[in-house]
Amino acid sequence: MKTVSENRAFGGVQGVYSHASQATGTEMTFGLFLPVEAEDGPVPLLWFLSGLTCTHENAMVKSGVQRWAAESGIAVVFPDTSPRGEGVFDDGAYDLGQGAGFYVNATQTPWAPHFRMWDYVTEELPRLLFNAFPLAEAAQAITGHSMGGHGALTIAMSFPGRFRSVSAFAPICNPTASDWGRKQFSAYLGADESTWAGYDATLLMRKRGFDGPMLIDQGTSDQFLDLLKPEALALAMAETRQGGAFRMQKGYDHSYFFISTFMEEHVAFHVGALHA
Repeated sequence: MKTVSENRAFGGVQGVYSHASQATGTEMTFGLFLPVEAEDGPVPLLWFLSGLTCTHENAMVKSGVQRWAAESGIAVVFPDTSPRGEGVFDDGAYDLGQGAGFYVNATQTPWAPHFRMWDYVTEELPRLLFNAFPLAEAAQAITGHSMGGHGALTIAMSFPGRFRSVSAFAPICNPTASDWGRKQFSAYLGADESTWAGYDATLLMRKRGFDGPMLIDQGTSDQFLDLLKPEALALAMAETRQGGAFRMQKGYDHSYFFISTFMEEHVAFHVGALHA
């Protein structure tokens, strides 16, 4: 692992690191904020999964999460959203290929050799983090935005007991029924739609739900509402009596202005579970 940069922030350290990934077969980069409490021992960890076109840097720079994480004594990790580099296949569209990994394991040519973001985020990166940094593996929470909200929700529901809480900002809620999902799943996973179900938060909610508290914020002026399909997940939560809150925030759009507005509340929500 290489240290790309480390900067003092709110008493802690905002680092950026890179490493050779076996899951993707590429060099991967991630950000990690460690509060000052990490100097004395392991601290809880919040995952932030980013959306389409993003790198590790977007939420790290724009969300303002470090302030609230520092006040609460928790770490935050910011993985990249896809493999990158020479030899990694790409597409001219912004919503497919590099920057658009969708947190799935691709099975189809030409994506399969590198686009294995599910394994990267759920297996490889956790092993690296807990071996290299003072982080408490038993105290994890996860959040994300848009495509990353989709990733956070599907991963949280697929690993019972791993995450104490889950939240999302404007997540892609029902990708198997949306152009933000059907296009990518067809490319990455193939035409057999039975292989898509494990990557759909609405379908997973109906199948198993989440074994902890859940918080979802969606702006009512989001320009991508028809693609996100929040009503599908909200209905599934009601049908299954999932514990949690699905909040429609009046006038907010899909941007990081929306995320930064409610980030303090999301961190407080997770801290309540992480320090329980």
